[in-house]
Amino acid sequence: MEKFILAIDQGTSSSRALIFDHEGRIRSLAQKEFRQHFPKEGWVEHDPKDIWSSEASVVAETITSLGINPSQIEGIGITNQRETTIVWDAKTGEPVYNAIVWQDRRTAPLCEQLKKDGLESVIREKTGLVIDPYFSATKVKWILDNVSGARKRAMRGELLFGTVDSFLVWNLTKGKRHITDVSNASRTMLFNINTLKWDKDLLKLFGIPESMLPKVCSSSEVYGYTPSSSLFGYKIPISGIAGDQQSALFGQMCTEAGEVKNTYGTGCFLLMNTGETPIVSRNNLISTVAWKIGKDVNYALEGSIFVGGSVVQWLRDSLGIIRSSSEVEPLAQKANDNGGVYFVPALTGLGAPHWDPDARGCIYGITRGTTAAHIARAALEGIAFQTMDIVGAMEKDAGISLKGLKVDGGASNDNLLMQFQSDILGTEVIRPVITETTALGACYLAGLAVGYWDSVSEIRSQWKAEKVFSPQMHSSQAERLKAGWKDAVGRSLSRQ
Repeated sequence: MEKFILAIDQGTSSSRALIFDHEGRIRSLAQKEFRQHFPKEGWVEHDPKDIWSSEASVVAETITSLGINPSQIEGIGITNQRETTIVWDAKTGEPVYNAIVWQDRRTAPLCEQLKKDGLESVIREKTGLVIDPYFSATKVKWILDNVSGARKRAMRGELLFGTVDSFLVWNLTKGKRHITDVSNASRTMLFNINTLKWDKDLLKLFGIPESMLPKVCSSSEVYGYTPSSSLFGYKIPISGIAGDQQSALFGQMCTEAGEVKNTYGTGCFLLMNTGETPIVSRNNLISTVAWKIGKDVNYALEGSIFVGGSVVQWLRDSLGIIRSSSEVEPLAQKANDNGGVYFVPALTGLGAPHWDPDARGCIYGITRGTTAAHIARAALEGIAFQTMDIVGAMEKDAGISLKGLKVDGGASNDNLLMQFQSDILGTEVIRPVITETTALGACYLAGLAVGYWDSVSEIRSQWKAEKVFSPQMHSSQAERLKAGWKDAVGRSLSRQ
């Protein structure tokens, strides 16, 4: 009887489940969107019950559609939206408040105060992170400070905190296991990435009782089992966990120091494996734990681009120059070049390496001859230019020159964008056969823990390129375009 691995991929706007076979092929996939809540300007929330019910629904759907028995599932891997914060009752599982999503900016004033108090360097040295509302610590503090009775209940040991992976495991095991993995823990601003432990000084700083926190585990081990009374009706090991971007790094088999991947989604997330030693960035990047397998820990440098593929949605919904996202590449191809137009998509500020939340988007260089095609092309090029900026910062931090960029995510299917990315970086851009690398990474981590695959080297042999883009642009033209981009970004920044 054929055996499989189930990957739970819990994202920001939808929950997905995928079943993979031993060759790493997708045999079944289901997806369900859930409601987004925006109670105030800059606030973004999810109902944790929606997260769990939507995920349970798609898990059942994948198993049913493939027509298998749950006993054929060898292990469950989980990958998730990171930093999103949930606090729930330790006995009943009832959330005390909605999940505060990673995009939420309500704790910006607190973060500014922490910076004024001179805590940037100590938090960076301990956690590898910059002080930003993006991360979980200030979100937990907000819940404890603003939900009636929450702090007293937390002090009595009645409440639990976790990122989405922890909440899913708690529900999958019916409250038997409260755990997380090192990759998710490293996104909380409470975890010391040098000692791989919760940091008591940071817990005291944010006023968070240690009793709330999940046990930190590796990214590939058997954490617990689904009880026979669960939605599976069968005892299945939960055996792999990684935050979505670290999971994609593993799914792309960037397992050696210096290997880099970029996920082109709503935003873009660029990660470089830096090996067994964390690198504290001097160029405004984040240092994070990539994964831990057995006793071996890998770290990564990460740069986040807030507006990647969502710039195409903006062209469609706000500017109205395309009717569907699929039209952007054909429109952009009508222009031989950008016609001197640069589009800095700082629609929600700029992420790494600028970290300027007050930056504003600009379309610069417009003339009487500018067409919709030029703007569409400039929008796509803006994604590639932002990636270029992060690559440059990574190369400086790591002292490693980029040998090639592995790509995934929806916009990686845009050949015009991928070719320009190769041209502007001056290196190969490699798109894999299987672009569902986030779920694939969780699948691999889970399969390793239960012996479904024997080793990372066995898994590496499965990775195959679908298309390789090589630089075609003359270096002088590339340099001229880079200079134009640098000038346009300077006009976008709030701090000149």
